[in-house]
Amino acid sequence: MPRHLMNPLDFSVEELEELFDLANDIEANPKKYEDACKRKKLATCFYEPSTRTRLSFEAAMLNLGGEVLGFSDAASSSAAKGESVSDTIRVISCYADICAMRHPKEGAAYVAAAKSLIPVINAGDGGHQHPTQTLTDLLTIRSLKGRLGNFTIGLCGDLKFGRTVHSLINALSRYENVKFIFISPEELKVPDYITDMLNEKNIEYREVIRLEDTIGELDILYMTRVQRERFFNEEDYIRLKDFYILTKSKMEQAKEDMMILHPLPRVNEISVEIDDDPRAAYFKQAAYGVYVRMALILTLLGIKM
Repeated sequence: MPRHLMNPLDFSVEELEELFDLANDIEANPKKYEDACKRKKLATCFYEPSTRTRLSFEAAMLNLGGEVLGFSDAASSSAAKGESVSDTIRVISCYADICAMRHPKEGAAYVAAAKSLIPVINAGDGGHQHPTQTLTDLLTIRSLKGRLGNFTIGLCGDLKFGRTVHSLINALSRYENVKFIFISPEELKVPDYITDMLNEKNIEYREVIRLEDTIGELDILYMTRVQRERFFNEEDYIRLKDFYILTKSKMEQAKEDMMILHPLPRVNEISVEIDDDPRAAYFKQAAYGVYVRMALILTLLGIKM
């Protein structure tokens, strides 16, 4: 049976270390891997718009010498005719060696994995999980901070609907001495199932509303946008979309070595004046996304180098 990636917890901490070591080796020695997936095909099945995730998957496979096929919109697939995810993946299994799937409905990737003959990677399912973004985040932290653990991380913005946030908290909960500070308006607080999990594991966290009250404590600040597509009405979105904007004046209170991450796309929650700050790591983070997806494709296909 093929191995899938549905959730960042599908890999043990030890397996993640091997994956990240491979990603760092790919970064250092790209030529070594340029034909690793020759004659292999990746299907990108994106039922929801995406720039970074879809293109980074495609870049990853092309960098490995493989090929890419798929669709970038449900309207351009047979889903528009009513075809089920189960039937689509059965067909895709005939054409490709591995599949990356994004879907607006929670659990859609799990349905696909249950019926697939090839590895399926969950590239985001609704507001639930986004495991490859989490792998990207972990690789970025490990590469730039030199460790996964022994830090305080602030997660700011839409913590209710942000699947990148939910995945990252779950993943970091397995590492030693990680303290969480959740920074959000009351309406966008982190869901109860996340805080219940942290309470069960006796992991330290607190919830605040103002970024200014806590930015000086942080080793890592993970900014997120307020996601218009997750709101049920425009009025609530407009009221909350500019609740947090990271500016130079706020950064004056931050540690000299604090690292700013953002899963992107950015709207206006990080001022462009921050881009030249050496603590801004979000574009490096996007680059690490290609390396970790290359490592993941090789791992799920069982290709040893």
